[in-house]
Amino acid sequence: MLAHYLDQIGAHADPERATEMAAYHKVPRRYLGVSNPVLNDLTKAWRQDLDVPERVALADALWQTDIHEARLAAAKLLTQARIRPDAEVWALLTSWLPDFDAWAVADHAAMAMQKRLVADPSRLDEVEDWTRSDHIWTRRAALVATLPWAKMSNPKPADTAARDRILGWAASYVPDRDWFMQKVVAWWLRDHSKHDPEAVRAFLAEHGPAMKAFARKEAGKYLNGQLE
Repeated sequence: MLAHYLDQIGAHADPERATEMAAYHKVPRRYLGVSNPVLNDLTKAWRQDLDVPERVALADALWQTDIHEARLAAAKLLTQARIRPDAEVWALLTSWLPDFDAWAVADHAAMAMQKRLVADPSRLDEVEDWTRSDHIWTRRAALVATLPWAKMSNPKPADTAARDRILGWAASYVPDRDWFMQKVVAWWLRDHSKHDPEAVRAFLAEHGPAMKAFARKEAGKYLNGQLE
């Protein structure tokens, strides 16, 4: 089964693009040079043809190849709002956390996690454990996976409580000087500022001075009069 799907991805391979991708991502794995729009189209078709257990099995097999595009396809295959039951999907997604080693692969998987967290917010208890991990990509995934709460225009009380909880995680990341950690804090705040600018102003008033300048600027991008 796996070969059939890898052949579909490989049919769009671009060796020149693959070389550029390898240089850009700087992680030693195989790159095929296949674009995201192509992967989106392929995985959309696969989702329509496969039931949930089949999707989980295929995603697991694609991930294990350690081919860049196959890992992206694995995540895209599981990125869907309505999946029932989804316990096996969540289990597979979280089993990938230790393998995260670059932003593109990690962020695609975390975006699949977003759907499963919205479907079952009780999983935030598990995600909170990620914030204390020694693995930087696991810590970062906690904020990428919870971005839906940054984007809610009319949150219910439970959503507001979750949002405040996640902002606490973001605050705990501020002392981490790694670029990717500063970037994800800024990303969360920037998106949230479109829906609750006062909450972001309050965060920046308290924690902004300790953030790197680029992150502080990015977080306040949509705020009027934000100090840089």
